[in-house]
Amino acid sequence: MQPPPSHPNDPLHGITLETVLRTVVDRHGWLEMSDQIPIRCFMFDPTIKSSLTFLRKTPWARKRLEDWYVYDAMRDRSTT
Repeated sequence: MQPPPSHPNDPLHGITLETVLRTVVDRHGWLEMSDQIPIRCFMFDPTIKSSLTFLRKTPWARKRLEDWYVYDAMRDRSTT
């Protein structure tokens, strides 16, 4: 059996949505997240669980969060 193919062009390969969300929350906080992505689950009584539920059902919001995560990751790589 062959190992799974590598995905060098996909920065999100192998990273769960929960990891993406927790990383952005830890780095920026709920308030900044609600400013950047104005959705109720980030604005009012935010939790990881409620946000994951919403993001899994809402492709445009998930894409915005993932794009933000990738932007941060690329920015960190360029400064080190």
